[in-house]
Amino acid sequence: MNAKLLLQPSKSLVNIERRLFMKKTLSLGALAMLTGCDPTEPSVTDRILSAMSRWNDDVQLAIFSPNKLAQVYTEADITEDFPFNGYYPEAKAPVVAEEGFRLELSGLIGKKESWTLEQLRALPQESQITRHICVEGWSAIGKWGGVRFSDFLRLIEADTSAKYVGFKCADNYHSSIDMATALHPQTILALTFRDQVLPTKYGFPMKLRVPTKLGFKNPKHIMAMYVTNDYPGGFWEDQGYNWFSGS
Repeated sequence: MNAKLLLQPSKSLVNIERRLFMKKTLSLGALAMLTGCDPTEPSVTDRILSAMSRWNDDVQLAIFSPNKLAQVYTEADITEDFPFNGYYPEAKAPVVAEEGFRLELSGLIGKKESWTLEQLRALPQESQITRHICVEGWSAIGKWGGVRFSDFLRLIEADTSAKYVGFKCADNYHSSIDMATALHPQTILALTFRDQVLPTKYGFPMKLRVPTKLGFKNPKHIMAMYVTNDYPGGFWEDQGYNWFSGS
């Protein structure tokens, strides 16, 4: 075969490379137009990407439908060895004593009295078999039971016209969700896993189960919650993860 032909790129390869080059050029041009600055500067790029992420959050919130449900599954679909996930090894999961536990409430809430697990278990309970989708690329199906979160928010007279609900956890994790997601019928304050008291590895004393969002938006080991109009961020969100993160 002619060596010259071997060295000459195909027409299709040239077209692909041209498109990639144009994409990069247009991206840099757009950054420069938006800022009037050098887009190769890390601080400039970070500010632009943060602004684009916030815009993406607004778009996702605008198209979020409270009537669209996440897929539900059967008992036969449950993942037998449901994975542990966290920013630390499973052995480091916090052990929270039930005795003396109180869920602390603050912010735009009318009834701020704390709640024991016994009181939460006395409320109407429901269960769901839904898929947990991790940002790392894996997913698993589990059965969760607990209190419908929208019912709990109304019971404590939370201001449901506020923007955010935030959570503080025993493992120093924190997260927050938009109020529309908090009021979604499948969002629950989970107290059980597969009809048993929530194990430590899955978030005892309680976790927020939000099947319409990625896994890191489902905080575990919840110790306190609050309602606010001030953007509360989150453990991973403060490190650059997309805040809305719908699944």
